[in-house]
Amino acid sequence: MNTTGYIVAAVAAIIALLIGFPLGIRYRKKVAEKEISSAEEEATRIINEAIKSSENKKREALLEAKEEILKSRSEYEKEVKERRADLQKQERRLQQKEENIDHKTEMIEKKEEALADKHAAIDKEAEEIKLVKRSQTEMLERISGFTAEEAKNYLISQVESDVTHETAVKIKEIEARAKEESDTRAREIVATAIQRCAADHVAEITVSVVPLPNDEMKGRIIGREGRNIRTLETLTGADLIIDDTPEAITVSCFEPVRREVARLALEKLIADGRIHPTHIEEMVEKARREVDAVIRSEGERAVLETGIRGLHPELQKLLGRLHYRTSYGQNVLQHSIEVSHIAGMMAAELGADVYAAKRAGLLHDIGKAVDHEMEGTHVALGVEFARKYKEKEDIIHAIQAHHGDVECKTVVACLVQAADAISAARPGARRENLENYIKRLQKLEEITGTYPGVEKSYAIQAGREVRVMVKPEQVSEDEMVLLARELAKRIENELEYPGQIKVHVLRETKGVEYAK
Repeated sequence: MNTTGYIVAAVAAIIALLIGFPLGIRYRKKVAEKEISSAEEEATRIINEAIKSSENKKREALLEAKEEILKSRSEYEKEVKERRADLQKQERRLQQKEENIDHKTEMIEKKEEALADKHAAIDKEAEEIKLVKRSQTEMLERISGFTAEEAKNYLISQVESDVTHETAVKIKEIEARAKEESDTRAREIVATAIQRCAADHVAEITVSVVPLPNDEMKGRIIGREGRNIRTLETLTGADLIIDDTPEAITVSCFEPVRREVARLALEKLIADGRIHPTHIEEMVEKARREVDAVIRSEGERAVLETGIRGLHPELQKLLGRLHYRTSYGQNVLQHSIEVSHIAGMMAAELGADVYAAKRAGLLHDIGKAVDHEMEGTHVALGVEFARKYKEKEDIIHAIQAHHGDVECKTVVACLVQAADAISAARPGARRENLENYIKRLQKLEEITGTYPGVEKSYAIQAGREVRVMVKPEQVSEDEMVLLARELAKRIENELEYPGQIKVHVLRETKGVEYAK
């Protein structure tokens, strides 16, 4: 019963669907047709409105374009008028300029003609002046008795004479003013330095003489087949000279420390009496230790005396070796101490670095401690050792420049150079041998006696002054001043000398007549 009901219901539903589907289709078709017709009407209406609107806008655009064209045309016409007015003004200006240029050209042409006339007149006047000048020159030559060239030479000689006189007067004034300002002060500083720092004079020697108690000691020193003397010479590096000099032996060596060691060892052997190779070695070693002790003590003394701090021990030892070194009869260690004091005093007077000046002055001759053993000058060796033991560059430069090998670039270097000259040139500081002394005086007289107008020259004051006698008829008073300067410069260039040399030129005129 239930199943049959279900089937009937399903069949009924299918039949309902079949009947309702065509009816729905027809209904929807009618609705669609209505919507389409309304849409077509709306489209037609929109198109008509658009056509009307476009025609209106077209008319408005045409009106605006016409107005813009009219406005542009009026502006163009206005601009054309303005440009035409400007062109007319420019044409008028150009026309005026052309007229002005034509006028100026005419004026220039007139001026050129006037200048040509003036040039012609000037040339004519120049010719006339030449003629007049020639006639006047001829007249002057006739009146004066000189030709033009002779008159020119005469005027030149007169001018030269006047200039020479003025130059000599000016030189005298400058020298007098410089002396007034500097001589007094410089003399005080140098004199004070010399008085306070003068060292003892020590004779320069390369030999030492050892006295003997008797001549028999010479044979003992020589030894069997000369073994003792050979041993002593080998150990010390010195030469023992045994000659006919009674009760004396000469120890010769250019190296002063070795000579001192040999002298001390020989004195100890003579005092002890035992002279054989083994004992000689002991005495030489003992003497070497004593000399080393003296070297250390002298180096310490120099450092303490000058107040130098922080000096390298090796440099201090080299200073001690200078105790046995002499130069031209002057003890080099005493000279170095003296230079240190003098340089420090001058630095204090000038407001310079006193400590640097004293240190450079003490070390300036340090190279002389080894110049007998090593190659090179004492300046180069001193610079080498100072640089090796880390001395400052200003100290090294002062050592390098103290003999003028390089130009002084610092105040300290100049002070050390001056202090070295003062210490070496002060009276009694050095002693030359006779031969060198005579040669220096002869060279001095030869240099000053070769100038024209010099009658005689004399070197006096141990070569520290030269007096030059001139012929008064050949050398005037003005030329005498210039001659003195030339002689001084030539002496500086050609002669080596300690200190300074005064050049004194003398001119004497005499008038002699006899009353009868």
